Amino acid sequence: MPFTPGVRPPSFAELRNKDDGELMAHLQAGCNDALTVLYDRYHRLVLSIALKIVRDPGEAEDVMQSVFLEIFRAVAQFDPAKGTTKVWILQYAYHRAINRKQHLNARNFYSQANLETVENRLPETVSTVGRFTQVELKHLLRQGLATLSGPQKRVIELASSNGLSMKEIASKTGDSLLNVRHHYYRGLQKLRAFVGQAPEKGKAAGGHE
Repeated sequence: MPFTPGVRPPSFAELRNKDDGELMAHLQAGCNDALTVLYDRYHRLVLSIALKIVRDPGEAEDVMQSVFLEIFRAVAQFDPAKGTTKVWILQYAYHRAINRKQHLNARNFYSQANLETVENRLPETVSTVGRFTQVELKHLLRQGLATLSGPQKRVIELASSNGLSMKEIASKTGDSLLNVRHHYYRGLQKLRAFVGQAPEKGKAAGGHE
């Protein structure tokens, strides 16, 4: 139900002092800032639940964002008589995370190295890179960058070539810090896999450079 004409909606500072039930009522009435307050209160909890289930930082962040988007879309269905706001949010978190894990399982995501494993195996990746000459490696990395999505390629180029931090990239691109981190780690993971799976010296760059 929208706010009554002529009635001032609560300010963000006022919303931060309200309990969850009041925030949900304001959100149902069309006050979108109430969702921001709920996000501030519960996004870390939702993220921790998602991470325990999907076991991947980037995927967990995606789940967290989808949870709060779904809450915004389904806010009219919330009934305080059936449970608290926190329980309602956590139900979405569990369901979304489990659905995402099933989706990833169907695509053999967990048969590949997850982000933590890739980070821990960085020395192995470096030794693998030693199979190539500098010319071959540059050619190989250009090929690898071409396989990334636009956002992944842009973030990695800004981080490696310009030396920007994740926060600086978020500010420069106008994207959220969560999205920037997701693009960076996903792109880095793809690049490492691409280099690690490349053929022996002389074949990756055609053997003539």
